[in-house]
Amino acid sequence: MDGVSLETAIELLTSKVAAISEVEELPLSTAVGRIAAENYHATFDNPPFDRSPLDGYALNSSDTPGKFSVVGEECAGDFFDGTVPRGAALRIMTGAAIPRDCDCVIRQEDVTVDGENIFVPIKLRHHENYCFAGEDIRSGALLCAAGLKLTAARIAILASQGVATIKVYRRPRIAIASTGDELIEPNEKLSAGKIYNSNLYLLTARLIEMGFEPKVLGILSDDADVCADKIFSMRNDIDLLITTGGVSVGKKDIMHDVVKKIGEKIFWRVLMKPGAPVIGWTCGKFLGVALSGNPFAAYATFELLTRPVLSKMSRRDELMYKRGRGILADEFPKRSPSRRFIRARVEGDKIFLPSRHESGSLYSAVDCNAFVDIPAGSEPLKIGNEVETILL
Repeated sequence: MDGVSLETAIELLTSKVAAISEVEELPLSTAVGRIAAENYHATFDNPPFDRSPLDGYALNSSDTPGKFSVVGEECAGDFFDGTVPRGAALRIMTGAAIPRDCDCVIRQEDVTVDGENIFVPIKLRHHENYCFAGEDIRSGALLCAAGLKLTAARIAILASQGVATIKVYRRPRIAIASTGDELIEPNEKLSAGKIYNSNLYLLTARLIEMGFEPKVLGILSDDADVCADKIFSMRNDIDLLITTGGVSVGKKDIMHDVVKKIGEKIFWRVLMKPGAPVIGWTCGKFLGVALSGNPFAAYATFELLTRPVLSKMSRRDELMYKRGRGILADEFPKRSPSRRFIRARVEGDKIFLPSRHESGSLYSAVDCNAFVDIPAGSEPLKIGNEVETILL
């Protein structure tokens, strides 16, 4: 299938993948950002006992105001197993268990100390300065449902219930590579005709920002047979392969031959600019997305095409980009015969555009957080035009 819309391309790609179903068990401390694979319920009330919210004295409110003898002291982590008779008080620290004979706590700043006695000058209410058992979480409450992302707050809640390990869905196994004999690594000396491989670093960093751990294959050979053999050897170890370069119609655009040798093409070319010559393909159980080698084209098509795939595979709805609308604060002087996506910076309802939009230019995208989606057949855009955005 050649020349498909962006929406059709997304539908075709996502139809070839499923949400990861394999489960692994991790220490709770390493599980932040992962997706819970089971429901987790509270097994006890939290806090597990009535406790003091401050440093002070526990006593019976019925005896206030008045003089009280101090029968002992309890810090957080201790447990006072004695009795506090009427007219007596227990010195207590924040977080310590309130004795069963007491129904309130007074701040230590509000009492007068006289040797082994204290004087309480005010009338206290029943359960004043008093935290109840189960005030935060009741036994049986759902702490985290299967399918939810483990945030710092959810991690803390689970830890408060003594959960040490948690079952999560494994991450998608993603491999990423570039093609092109013109590419070199940043630690190599730049020579005539060569360029540094920025695409690999861009997309690897984006995947890490999203919480994935991509396997970086580096620069693949421009020899279709060698490249195909390398990819085919990994067919059982990955769920998604993202490559940049080799997708157009030039002599060294090898990905067409690679796909013919080891896989099956889903589509070629998406009706958009930049990055139209994308190949969607499969090899065994993994999905391949071959993107343009032009830096901004690779970035744009990665965001527009692979994020929906990643969202579905990882069960993370928040990875899907969101659409919005806003008012242009800058003009875009070019006509758009075909659908075009240009980089932009959204601030409130205002949309600011950089001065450069070439598909080979990445520097102007540094401070951008959105694309403007320009329909095919549009005239140049003017300041004040309302446009549709894709928020990244």
